[in-house]
Amino acid sequence: MAEDLSTETVAAAPLTPLEQLVADVMAAVPAGVISQGRVVRGMEAEIVAARDALPALMTMLRDDPRFAFNLCVDLCGVDWPMRAERFEVVYNLLSMTLNHRLRVIVSTNAETPVPSLVSVWPSVTWYERETWDMYGIVFDGQPDLRRLLTDYGFEGHPLRKDFPLTGFVEVRYDPERQAVVYEPVKLQQDFRNFDFLSPWEGMTTLPGDEKVHLNRITNE
Repeated sequence: MAEDLSTETVAAAPLTPLEQLVADVMAAVPAGVISQGRVVRGMEAEIVAARDALPALMTMLRDDPRFAFNLCVDLCGVDWPMRAERFEVVYNLLSMTLNHRLRVIVSTNAETPVPSLVSVWPSVTWYERETWDMYGIVFDGQPDLRRLLTDYGFEGHPLRKDFPLTGFVEVRYDPERQAVVYEPVKLQQDFRNFDFLSPWEGMTTLPGDEKVHLNRITNE
């Protein structure tokens, strides 16, 4: 007689250390602070958090000894033009004492600011300035929100997907004039095809190698 398995209780598979980390973080905060937690590619713990709860969440992740994320390694922006909240701000956290990492993601648009984390990790000033410069994401409470990589008077944000490649000016130092000059952007380099050969196989025209190259062709 065939055994009926429909009533059997199937034991849940044990959580991996990263899955347990995500579960512990989600359990440590009130409902609604974290909308999603997951392990990406089997090795990257990631949570999606509410924008307004970011300072309290990050402070907890830093101070709670179970997590001890004492370092924000970096943060960056991501642009999804088709979404209502087109920008994501991605924080990469590291616990130097417990040796684990966590990625925290919040969403926003061009008008709504993201709370600054300068009071949690003062080192994020550099990253918040860079993200504002490249994407136009505003960080509320950042005391030094200035452009970092573009030039004085630059208009627009170069890493937005809809940023035009023409119609802007570039700045360079002219050694003949001995001055900084502004010129229209010129995309002079055409699209290049790469053969993806080994660098050793592709280096066939170095001075002095002509005879070796010809001998190899002859032998082949």
